[in-house]
Amino acid sequence: MRWWDLDAVLTLERALFPEDAWSAGMFWSELAYARGPAANRRYLVAERGGEIVGYGGLAAVDGTGDIQTIATARDHWGSGLGARLLTALLSAATDFECHEVLLEVRVDNLRAQRLYERFGFVPLGFRRGYYQPGNVDALVMRRTATDPDAEAPDPDPDAAPAVPAPDTPRPKESDHHG
Repeated sequence: MRWWDLDAVLTLERALFPEDAWSAGMFWSELAYARGPAANRRYLVAERGGEIVGYGGLAAVDGTGDIQTIATARDHWGSGLGARLLTALLSAATDFECHEVLLEVRVDNLRAQRLYERFGFVPLGFRRGYYQPGNVDALVMRRTATDPDAEAPDPDPDAAPAVPAPDTPRPKESDHHG
């Protein structure tokens, strides 16, 4: 994800999370930690036909990764895109030498919870009223790196193209919350 992606990301963010969408400032703040020798964030976008259809972000601190956001456009739900985004974020966690990855997911988002469980995330507990202003609880989930050679499940092979590597150059015209 680059600064020039933010308008499209924010449009998708507001469509998917109208009550608790991240602000431009929140994304800018995260992207500030995604470059340079001390980078500890990885943010990426998925494109299809020049349109951003998904995005995700991971923060890494002291061996622990935290999936900050992951989202796919509604018309890409069930396509395997969420699994590919999650795979890319888990790969980033490996790059950052994380021994565990945490995330929060809305308690009413069973679709996302099933995806995370497929990838080995297990429930840890709840954060009451985490998603505001709707006062919706979050389920905290964790995945540990018990086997460094273990791979994530294969995403749907018939789905949209794979997410490009975050540092792959691309043309200027560009293809979470739990």
